[in-house]
Amino acid sequence: MGAGGTVLISGADILALIPQRPPMVMIDRLYSVDNISACSGLLIRPDMLFVEDGLFTEPGIVEHIAQSCAARIGYICQQEQRQVPVGFIGTLNRFVFHALPPVGALLTTEITVEQELFEVSLVSARVFSGESLLAEGSLKIALQKESHE
Repeated sequence: MGAGGTVLISGADILALIPQRPPMVMIDRLYSVDNISACSGLLIRPDMLFVEDGLFTEPGIVEHIAQSCAARIGYICQQEQRQVPVGFIGTLNRFVFHALPPVGALLTTEITVEQELFEVSLVSARVFSGESLLAEGSLKIALQKESHE
């Protein structure tokens, strides 16, 4: 697991990297970003969407992964002084949920771009709480084309 502990961006600064706004924000820290990977985090709070009976549910984990992908692209675009694009989940593949994290857990998520073709990326993801693997799988994400008006 790659989070080291150093936080690159956190809190409200994450909002500059993703299109979502509260209460739909499912990422609160970004640990690392490079051309093919990123590591992000989320502290599960009791008032969050997708928390049921004290556990963060599968749809929340998937949304957290998607927002981790968005934050990676957003960070890269910010560094290159380009507009941050909007992305859409195309498909989910081979997702396995090993356990659901409780309120108070800190998720650490590793994403890796496996393939990119134009505006579509195939991304693999692994979500941890501490050393425990909670979920893993891959998703296709399509980015909205930039308008050149």
